[in-house]
Amino acid sequence: MNQRFRTWWQPRRGLAIAEACIIGLVAALSAVLLKVGSGWLGTWRVHTTQLLPAWLVLPAIGLVLGFLAGWLVDRLAPEASGSGIPQVKASLANVPVNLSWRVAGVKLLSAIIAIGSGMTLGRQGPTVQVGAGLAAGMSRWVPTSPDHRRQMIAAGAGAGLAAAFNAPIAGVLFIVEELLQDLSGLTLGTAIIASFIGGVISRLLGGGSFDLNLQLVKSSSQFSIPEIPFFILLGILAGLFGALFNRGIIFSIKFYRRLHISLPLRVALAGFISGVVVAMLPPSFRDNTGLRESLITGSSHPSVAAIAFAAQFILTLIAFGSGAPGGLFAPSLILGSCLGHIIGVSELYITGVGSPTTYALAGMGGFFSAVSKVPITAIVIVFEMTTDFNLVLPLMIVSVAAYLVADKVMPGSLYEKLLELKGITLTKEVAMEGALSKLTAKDVMQERVETLDAQMSLEEAMQAFARSHHRGFPVVEDSKLVGIVTQSDLLKIRESTNHTLRDRHLADIFLKEIMTSVPMTVTPIHTLSNVLYLLDRHQISRLPVVDRRKLIGIITRADIIRAEADHLNGENATPKLRPEPSYIVYQTRSPSIGRGRLLVPVANPETAGVLLQMAAAIARDRHYEIDCVQVMLIPRHSSPSETQVRTAKSRRLLRQAEVLAKKWKIPLHTQIRVTHDVAQAILETINEQHIDLILMGWKGNTSTPGRIFGNVVDTIIRQATCEVVLVKLGTTQSPIPSPQFNRWLVPMAGGPNSSLAIKLLPALITLGNDPKIRLTQVFKPSELKPDMSISEQAIRHLMRRCKLSSNVVALPMQANSVVEGVINLVQTEGYDVVVLGASREGLLQQAIQGNIPEAIASGVESTVILVRGAIQK
Repeated sequence: MNQRFRTWWQPRRGLAIAEACIIGLVAALSAVLLKVGSGWLGTWRVHTTQLLPAWLVLPAIGLVLGFLAGWLVDRLAPEASGSGIPQVKASLANVPVNLSWRVAGVKLLSAIIAIGSGMTLGRQGPTVQVGAGLAAGMSRWVPTSPDHRRQMIAAGAGAGLAAAFNAPIAGVLFIVEELLQDLSGLTLGTAIIASFIGGVISRLLGGGSFDLNLQLVKSSSQFSIPEIPFFILLGILAGLFGALFNRGIIFSIKFYRRLHISLPLRVALAGFISGVVVAMLPPSFRDNTGLRESLITGSSHPSVAAIAFAAQFILTLIAFGSGAPGGLFAPSLILGSCLGHIIGVSELYITGVGSPTTYALAGMGGFFSAVSKVPITAIVIVFEMTTDFNLVLPLMIVSVAAYLVADKVMPGSLYEKLLELKGITLTKEVAMEGALSKLTAKDVMQERVETLDAQMSLEEAMQAFARSHHRGFPVVEDSKLVGIVTQSDLLKIRESTNHTLRDRHLADIFLKEIMTSVPMTVTPIHTLSNVLYLLDRHQISRLPVVDRRKLIGIITRADIIRAEADHLNGENATPKLRPEPSYIVYQTRSPSIGRGRLLVPVANPETAGVLLQMAAAIARDRHYEIDCVQVMLIPRHSSPSETQVRTAKSRRLLRQAEVLAKKWKIPLHTQIRVTHDVAQAILETINEQHIDLILMGWKGNTSTPGRIFGNVVDTIIRQATCEVVLVKLGTTQSPIPSPQFNRWLVPMAGGPNSSLAIKLLPALITLGNDPKIRLTQVFKPSELKPDMSISEQAIRHLMRRCKLSSNVVALPMQANSVVEGVINLVQTEGYDVVVLGASREGLLQQAIQGNIPEAIASGVESTVILVRGAIQK
C-alpha cells in the first residue's frame, strides 16, 4: 500500500497544479496575518505616543521589540534575518539554505514585531520568504524531483509577493525576472495559479480595517510629451540614489559586523536609534504608510518630502544593516514617492502643468527598479496598485532609466551581493551545468545487475544472499521487473503474523509472495538530481533503472558521487569504469596538537610493530601526530560504501599503534578504509589529512612488469606530495628492532635528499643501543678521491643533534658501481641499516645498470630505508 501511495504521488502536472493552489492559499493567509499583525502593533505604538512622551515611548518600544525580534531569529531560525529574498534566491540556485515551516513561522512572527516596533522596513520581502518557506515545507511531503520542488518554492515566493501587494501579475514576473529565470510551461503555470490565488485571497481578507494599511486612492495621473525630460531626470536621480542606497546597505551590514555584538543587540540598537530619530520628527513621520499616502496624493509640502526622504534613507540603512527581519520593498516605494513628489512639484512650478501624484507614483517604480534591479516587476506592481493606464508610459520611462543608471553605477543584483557577504556566490554555470543536471541515469548506471527470478523459492533466495554482499535484489519475470526483495523482507517471514506463510517450508515459499511488488524505479532519462532526490527521500541505497518495465541497469549513490567528481575534474571517461572513492568504515581521533602529521599504512602484522616504532620515533623527534590507516581491498564490482566488511583483525592491528602512542604520549588517529585501489586510498588519506610524511613498508621485490617497487609503492612515490620514507625490513629482524639497529650506513651522493636522510637519523638511531654511523661516498678506481666536505658537514650536524662524538665517521669507498660498493660494504662489515636519500626520479628511473635504490634494497639482507623529499605543489 505504501509503495502504491508513493507511485501515485509521482511528479505530474495535476499534482503541481494542486500544490500551487494550496501554496497560494497558505501564502495569502500568512501575508494577511503579517499585514494585520504589524498594522495592529504599529497602531498601538502610535496611539501610545499620544498618552506618554514620544521621546520616551518610541525609543523604548524600538529597543524592547527590536531585541525580542532579534532574539527569536537568533535562537530559533537564523535564516530568517534580513529581507529573506536572498535566502530564497540561494535556495532556488541549489545552495543548501534552510527553507522550512519553522523558518517561515519565525520570519512571520519576528517581522510583525520588528515592523510594528517602528523600524522603517517593509513586510513584502518577509512575505516572499514566508511563502517560499511554507512551499518548501509542503514539498517535503511529496517525493518529487528537485526541479519540481524549486518550482513550488518559486511559486510560494511569487504568491507571497502577490498577496503583499495585491498584485498577482507582479508576483509571476518577479519569479521570472529575479528568482527562477525560467519560462517553462510548468513554472509559469504554477506561478500564475499560486500568485492569482494569493492576490485574490489577500484582497478578500485584507479588508483595510486598520488605519496603517496602505489604501491607494484612484489616481488621476496626467502625462504629456513636454514632461518626458522631467521623467528622464527623475529616472536618473532614482538610479543614482538607488545605487547609493544599495552601497549604503552593504556598508551598514559591514559596520554592524565590526561592532562584534549579537543579533538581538544589533536589532535592539537599530530599534532604539529609529525611535529616537522618529521622536524628533513631526508626528506625521510616525506612520510610514500614512506618510507615503500623503506624498502620493500631493498634499505634502516639498520640504516635508525632502526631510522624509533623508530620514527614510538613513533609518532604513540603520534598520536593515542590523539584520532585522524586514524587507526593502516598502522603503524603496516611500523613497521613490518622496523623490518623485519633489520633482513633480518642481516641474509644476517651472511649467505650470503636470501632476505631482504622477511623479510620485512613477518615482516609486523607478526607485524600486533601481534597488531591486527588476524594472518590469516594478512597473507592473505600481500599475496593479493604481490600475491607472495613464501611468504606464511615465512608469516605463522612469523605471528603465533608473535601472540603467543604477546598474551602471553599481552593477549586479543587491541580493547576490548580500549573499556574497555571507560567503555564498551564485554561479549560473555551476547551478545549471553540473553533472547532476546534465547526466542521466543511463550515463552512470551499472548495466550488469544481479537479479532473482520471481519463481525462485525462499530457500534458494537465502542461499543467493549468503553468497553475495548485496542487501537486496531486483526480482524479474521474463526480463521484466516485477519487484524487489531485501534482507529485511526475509527477516519479516520469521516475525510474520500470517501463520500459514510462516509455518510453510522455505522451499515452498516463492519470492513473488514476499517481495515488494511496486518498487521505486527510475527511467534512463531521469537526471542524476532526480535520482539523488529519490534516494534521499526514501532513504534507500540504489534504484533499478527500467525502460518499459524492462530492467536495464541499477544506479547507486556511489555512482552519482563518482560521476559528479569526474565532472568537476573535467574528465570525460565513463564514470562507471573508474574506481570509486575509498570509504572509511572505522576511525578514531585524538587532539590535534602536533606540528605536522605522519601517516603509517599497516598491513602485515609481522612488520607492523617495527614500522610503528620507527614512526613513533620520528613523530616524537619532530613533534608530529601519527595517522595509522589499514586498507581493505574489495572486488571492483562491489561498492566500497555499501560492502559489508569485518574489521576485527584490522582493529587489533591498529591497537598496537594505540598502545605505542599512549606509551610515548604521541597523538594518534586511526582509520580503516575500504577501497578498490590501495594506492588511491592512501593518496586520499594524504590529501584529506594534510600529511607531511608517509612511512610505509616494502617487501623487497615485485613481480609486476614495468614497476620498480610495485604498483602501490611506485604510485605513492610518483604522486604523493609529502615526504616519503620507504622501509624494507631486514630478513633477520625480530619484531623488536632495538638490538639489531646499531650499525648504520649512509651512502652520500650530495643533493637535498641526502640531507633529508641525515635529518632522519637522530630520530631513528634512538631505536638501537650504542649506535655507530658510517657516512660513505663511492668513487670508481679511475676517479680521484671524492670531496668529503658534504659528509663532514653531516657529521657535525649529527654530533650536534645526537651527541655521538666518535661513533660517527666519514670514509670514502672505491668500487666499480654504487650498487656493488654498498652491497659489498654491508656484507663485509655487517651493517644493520642502510639509509638512502633519492629523488622521485632517482627512485623510479630504470637505468641501464638497473634502478640503484631498488638494487641496493633487494641485494642486501639488512634493513634499507629510502627517503624522498616532499614535492612542491
